[in-house]
Amino acid sequence: MIGKYSRQELFAPIGLVGQQRIREAKVFVLGAGALGSSGAEMLVRAGVGELTIVDRDILEWTNLHRQQLYTEQDVIDQLPKAIAAESRLRAINSDVKVRGIVADVTPENILELFEGHQFILDGTDNIETRLLANDAALQLGIPFFMGACVGSYGLTFPIGVKEGSPCLHCLLEALPPQSLTCDTVGVISPIVVTTAARQTAELLKCITGASMEPRLESVDLWTGERAAMDVQSMKKPSCPSCSATPVYPYLSANEVIRTAVLCGRDTVQLTWPKHRQVELLPFAESIRGIVSNLKQNPYLVSCEYNNHRLVLFRDGRMLVHGTKDIMVARKIISGLLG
Repeated sequence: MIGKYSRQELFAPIGLVGQQRIREAKVFVLGAGALGSSGAEMLVRAGVGELTIVDRDILEWTNLHRQQLYTEQDVIDQLPKAIAAESRLRAINSDVKVRGIVADVTPENILELFEGHQFILDGTDNIETRLLANDAALQLGIPFFMGACVGSYGLTFPIGVKEGSPCLHCLLEALPPQSLTCDTVGVISPIVVTTAARQTAELLKCITGASMEPRLESVDLWTGERAAMDVQSMKKPSCPSCSATPVYPYLSANEVIRTAVLCGRDTVQLTWPKHRQVELLPFAESIRGIVSNLKQNPYLVSCEYNNHRLVLFRDGRMLVHGTKDIMVARKIISGLLG
């Protein structure tokens, strides 16, 4: 009988030994959006041993044109991305132990989430979380495969795969302006697949023990422009994240309510420090008389209030859809909670 991974094993740089290493690998996917879901699917089809995928958000109609792991029914059911991803990935390959976690990755929980994994694939949508992951991966000594895309432009860089190479913090000045997001200039699905494929290829090379020279690579599929940069000269001896005496500045927890405007739509997320699990059913019953279109599943409660759609997760995070104004979002939450 021809094995499930026979064609991958026939690829000489992987072979039987490399495939066994893949089967033993434990990979963490940070984010279940465009890059994360695409990369996770490739890794699951490749036969990694264990894959954990973490995301804080639920599925929206605007996701489907570029997040190919999901369906319209997932949006109708208002499933968290991590839960829909876990279900689909398990159906793709039962060999792989897949775990989906609905959580916001923060300084308080990131080290615990990353521990026990050997490789980290970047699927987040903002530089703040990438820098947080950069610090956590460096502290734990786990290779981190960074990727980002917007419009038709994609960027990849493997971190921690070679001793003495720069980290993301070192490269900040070389990265494109962070004002460009899929919410402001859009994004096309081919650049998502291309970027995720590059990340995944580098990760598979690392798993199988291939020789690696970290390079900052970019491509614009619309203009055809490509670039690959040797970044060794960008290593900063005084970098607070990867110097000889690192302080990991992005791991410092901030004991206040954190807010973030989410990429891709008018949505503000409010996150309280030191999360406690929320009992969703009692909460839903408590607001039933003052909200409309109330829906609940095991992962969240959603409703409409004051002309905005609100989503509350079990960990206490709340999304306020229909605004980018953080003060407006806070007032809406205060009105709802009394």
